[in-house]
Amino acid sequence: MEAPPLLTELADYRPVQVLAEQLRATTVEDLFAQDPARATDFTLQAAGLRLDFSKHLLNREALAGLLRLADQAGLSAAIAALFDGEPINNTENRPALHMLLRASGSHGLDDKFTQVRDAREQMRQWSQRLNSGVQTGFSGAVITDVVNIGIGGSDLGPRLVSEALQPFRGDISCHYVANVDPADLQDTLLDLNPESTLFIVCSKSFRTEETLTNSLAARNWMLQAGAGQADLDRHFLAVTSNLQATAEFGIPAANCLPMWDWVGGRYSVWSAVGLSCAIAVGWENFQRFLAGAEAMDEHFHRSPPQASMPTLMSLLEVWYCNFFAAGNHVVLPYDQSLRRLPDFLQQLTMESNGKRVSRAGRPLPYTTAPVLWGSAGTMGQHSFHQLLHQGTELCPADFVLPLTTHTGMQEQHRRLVANGLAQSRTLMVGRSTDNARDALLQRGLDEAEAARLAPHLAMPGNRPNSVITMNAVDPATLGALLALYEHRTFCSAVLWGINPFDQWGVELGKEIGTQILARLSGEAAGGHMDPATERLMKEWRAAQG
Repeated sequence: MEAPPLLTELADYRPVQVLAEQLRATTVEDLFAQDPARATDFTLQAAGLRLDFSKHLLNREALAGLLRLADQAGLSAAIAALFDGEPINNTENRPALHMLLRASGSHGLDDKFTQVRDAREQMRQWSQRLNSGVQTGFSGAVITDVVNIGIGGSDLGPRLVSEALQPFRGDISCHYVANVDPADLQDTLLDLNPESTLFIVCSKSFRTEETLTNSLAARNWMLQAGAGQADLDRHFLAVTSNLQATAEFGIPAANCLPMWDWVGGRYSVWSAVGLSCAIAVGWENFQRFLAGAEAMDEHFHRSPPQASMPTLMSLLEVWYCNFFAAGNHVVLPYDQSLRRLPDFLQQLTMESNGKRVSRAGRPLPYTTAPVLWGSAGTMGQHSFHQLLHQGTELCPADFVLPLTTHTGMQEQHRRLVANGLAQSRTLMVGRSTDNARDALLQRGLDEAEAARLAPHLAMPGNRPNSVITMNAVDPATLGALLALYEHRTFCSAVLWGINPFDQWGVELGKEIGTQILARLSGEAAGGHMDPATERLMKEWRAAQG
């Protein structure tokens, strides 16, 4: 994929900038009044999801301008290159084939699809083996608990999927450990029985410090409980590309599933990294999860830009980042099962697009990835929504709202939906100072006190937000939702002219961490540190007694 001009060098960048300036003087309510078809036309449906983007400070002319920018940035060609398996990860000369992991056909990539199909068969066998009670531990006890040990993409995706699909779970309980802080593993193991516990170690290199440290501690826990070295194959699986390291650890090749360098960690939940999910919800439900993502892939691949849900969401992201100086984006799932969605999307978007140079290595003169954050509704309404409504930061928002609940508690769900829709509307309409004063007068305050307090109750409104709905959180809609955000992230990268599939920014911290660990371990080869780090290392040594 050739490096096109930077965003600010595109022919329509300045005209779109002018449109943005003009729209600052209007309101979304005015836009609804001027365009009676807006509520219908500013919606899209795909793969079981519906996107309502009508509450954005965007009119048809501005949308057309953004679509022209996408065309000038070469978005259609970039999408074709992505699906054709071209090496679009130009710094590592690799394709990005995460779509192949959920595909039902090879799409011309026969060799790699054969690998995917073989890995799926391994996953199916292990999922069914565990869920049928065939797998036993060293004492003969049936495995009842699975602990996934990973970090980053080897943790966030599987953890989200397993929790989101809790209503579909089987008899195996799945747990997740990521932090090298010993409390994470220790707290997880407190209520588990080593005789009936199986670990899945997810690490491409089998050298990731946090994952390897936790895995060694888990192995020691198992050995101390009475398992022998020869029993470890009953209690450990690995998802990795380093079979030599797993053999040294005690995990035989038959217990290893593959990871490939053409799939980044944050895009890997569809692969064997998602084995814990397949175990948790059963193989048929995991296949539905893959199928939902494939349906979104097909929509993205075949739809024209103006009808493409990922493309429209990307254009909105660029619109606010680069034309309204919004440095953040909040995701608000109004469903407790999706509480991990913002965590997952943080890695997906910020590790992908947190870049300061173009694909060609040119410094960028504009903002790329916004800071992504959020939490499940309605908890945020009692914490950070104050900032959304009255703060000085512009925070574009995505409300994710399932229309039904698995709980059967319809009244509570009705209240949840009412809260979500109310927050979306309130962000748009706000409350003028005059309306705030009138409300205070109705409460019985006198004129002077109402005038004094009115500015504190006023809210500017015009805060942009999208509402993404689905009938229910199920394997297919969850797959489609995650794929939607993957493709949105890719489209934004194309518009910003960056490579979303590398993550060189994590390397230096690992190198310096190794040096500091050597120093804390008493090795002289750790290297010289700055005075502040030297002082903090000294404090740590003193605390050890």
